[in-house]
Amino acid sequence: MLHFLIQNNTMKQTFLGLLVVFLFAACANDQSSPTATDEKPNPNTEQKVGDKNFNWNPENFADIKMVRYQIPGFEKLTTKQKELVYYLTQAGLSGRDIMYDQNYRHNLTIRRAFEQIIKNYKGERKLNKEWDAFMEYVKRMWFSNGIHHHYSNDKFVPPFTRKYLTKLLTESGTKLSDEILDIIFDENIDAKKINFDPKKDLVKGSAVNFYDPDITEAEVDAYYNKIIDKKDETPISYGLNSKLVRENGKLVEKVYSANGMYGAAIKRIITWLEKAVTVAENEPQKKALELLIKYYQTGDLKIWDDYNIAWVGATKGDIDYINSFIEVYNDPKGYTGSYESIIQITDFDASARMKAVADQVQWFEDNSPIMDAHKKKDVVGVSYKVVTVAGEAGDASPSTPIGVNLPNANWIRAKHGSKSVSLGNIIAGYGNADGPGLLSEFANDAEEIALDKKYGKLASKMHTALHEVVGHASGQLEKGIATPKETLKNYASPLEEARADLVALWYIMDPKLVELGLMESLDVGKAEYNSYLRNGLMLQLRRIEKGKNIEQAHMRNRQMVSKWIMEKGQKDKVVEYVKRDGKTYIEIHDYKKMRLLFGELLKEVQRVKSQGDYKAGKALIENYGVQVDKAIHEEVLARSEKLGIPPYGGFINPKLIPEKDADGNITNVKVEYPDDFTKQMLEYGEQYNFLPDVN
Repeated sequence: MLHFLIQNNTMKQTFLGLLVVFLFAACANDQSSPTATDEKPNPNTEQKVGDKNFNWNPENFADIKMVRYQIPGFEKLTTKQKELVYYLTQAGLSGRDIMYDQNYRHNLTIRRAFEQIIKNYKGERKLNKEWDAFMEYVKRMWFSNGIHHHYSNDKFVPPFTRKYLTKLLTESGTKLSDEILDIIFDENIDAKKINFDPKKDLVKGSAVNFYDPDITEAEVDAYYNKIIDKKDETPISYGLNSKLVRENGKLVEKVYSANGMYGAAIKRIITWLEKAVTVAENEPQKKALELLIKYYQTGDLKIWDDYNIAWVGATKGDIDYINSFIEVYNDPKGYTGSYESIIQITDFDASARMKAVADQVQWFEDNSPIMDAHKKKDVVGVSYKVVTVAGEAGDASPSTPIGVNLPNANWIRAKHGSKSVSLGNIIAGYGNADGPGLLSEFANDAEEIALDKKYGKLASKMHTALHEVVGHASGQLEKGIATPKETLKNYASPLEEARADLVALWYIMDPKLVELGLMESLDVGKAEYNSYLRNGLMLQLRRIEKGKNIEQAHMRNRQMVSKWIMEKGQKDKVVEYVKRDGKTYIEIHDYKKMRLLFGELLKEVQRVKSQGDYKAGKALIENYGVQVDKAIHEEVLARSEKLGIPPYGGFINPKLIPEKDADGNITNVKVEYPDDFTKQMLEYGEQYNFLPDVN
């Protein structure tokens, strides 16, 4: 999936100015910032949208802050629409355990054992540092859908002893084998969820459960090279919904389907999707849902393509959704999709205001600085909406993107178009939960701070819109060039995200956006340039452990772009590092010249993708995106530690509760806003427990 992750979980700090309100008020639905109070809202009391005492950030642990989001406008839906949202949300949650198993083959065994300890252990919990350490580990596991960090991919190191865990297991009547205990406590066993180091075997070095543990990268390459038709201009998404295993000495695919791998959970998903069909808003939406059901029943990737074409064409109605095996970032080879679900309600006011971007997408393509041969002559079917999220699961929860563009298949996007969405209430949730500390600490001067306070939120939202609508829809491969996952391999994902970012950065300083009435001046672009480099070169390093390099695709993208710009820009004094009082800052001297540098890099990244230039793509990511400047890293960690702001954030989902009449028909759906992360995770573990420990 072409996700747009939040550039900096500490979002721009202040509310929008009048222009921002005009453009994006519906994103936040006129939500007020929380009033300073010492009282925590009663978790057993239903809180309403707009409640000034709403607790946006009920809990922090480790390097994570837990946030809540609201569903403004839900009460305005019809009963059938609420019913549809409820069914789709239940379908999404029914596949939740698939994500755990995909991330690592032992995750379900470990998670379920730890949840049993939490429910059954009768020993001391309060004022017990060992128990607190155990609970922190479990919460990190829940947050990451497994025992590897969701961003760094490193396996968690338990902050408690094996002896203490054995005591918890014994006293709660829970069993774990010595093999599993070794896995938990031995840092060298399956240490990386995803290995991106090309010097090592990408497949054998990765703990993800997309391949049998003994299968090598060379074997995967040979398998797919044999079955992929290089001449097919409408190829299926090979390997998207399967695990590659060895049977009788041969590699075969275990397909995810109702009667295949993950069948028990998929059958539950189908049950809820079938209910959704009965309350579909229109025929195109109904047809798409029926095709998704058929795909889940068969696992046929040709039906997956048919579904995506139907889904892209289903643009009418208030409700939309993402559900299936989509995002390929977790596969070191870029074939298999992670399970994901996002349920969306259209925010019509904000979407109408941003329709101007989608309507001008051909102009953006024609005026791009990329080579003419790499421009699409006819960009079709790009739709853009700001949406309100009603529920998330799998790879989208608890850590969620803020924007999404689908489908992935290049040929479908070229012939049938794509859908881009910005998750408005998710962005609002982040914004309401954050404080002003990072901006004050890392901005270069008072002018930069003022610019960010006035335009920062609008700049971020414009970047997201341009990234999703224009960036991912832009460009084309040269004739005869294979898909990026084949040509660019493990560098395909960061290069694609870099391309979309660069499109956004090029156009956010274009007078066209002022002409369209989306910005009052190019100062919005200046605010985004400041923010992008500040994050790409410094702030995102808060997420990296001291002494380690960057692994995650979006982070590699942002550093690659930022370091390349800094290297080229320093030569002509376009931008430079400055030192004051022992602290490092970034100072941009010439925004117009910087835009030209972004355009130059965009042209090269598009060429790399269009021509499948693996060597050049590898050089960009390895030379600029992977290695961390140790001195700056240490400085960033020291400066940000004093602020006490966790570098990562994720969400506790609202709870949808159906109200029924005497005959069992849904008459209404009520929304509650839980504020207890542990309670929600335990409830999910009980209610959506459909898979065996080993799959």
